[in-house]
Amino acid sequence: MPDHLAPEKRSNIMRAIRAKNTKPELAVRRLLNALGYRFRIHPRHLPGKPDIAFLKRKKAIFIHGCFWHQHPDPECRDARAPASNTEYWAPKLARTKQRDTEQEIALRREGWDLMVLWECELQSASDLRERLQRFLGPPRWKN
Repeated sequence: MPDHLAPEKRSNIMRAIRAKNTKPELAVRRLLNALGYRFRIHPRHLPGKPDIAFLKRKKAIFIHGCFWHQHPDPECRDARAPASNTEYWAPKLARTKQRDTEQEIALRREGWDLMVLWECELQSASDLRERLQRFLGPPRWKN
């Protein structure tokens, strides 16, 4: 199936996609702040530079876009592989999944607990709040 957008238009769309400070990432960070948690973002010294890290707790959160990281949930509509230009996309998306696995292994070897949040899972704030609190435990202090 050919792309329905002109190459220049598709290029502009892809160029605008951010790697850091995405809308899902900002939403999770706002919620964590509201719950009283303090964290670091993208710490360079950790494998994979997790989106959010709790250094004293040794807990890290990755917030994955369903398309870019190919969410394995069959119910997720955003994780579909592109039908056009598959010779480009298939290896690119496979490498992203491989890199995710390598980074998770490296962090676990260093004694870190990990949580992966998928973009499609962030729709319910109450479910997200519950998952985060279960993963992190109580905040050290409350505002």
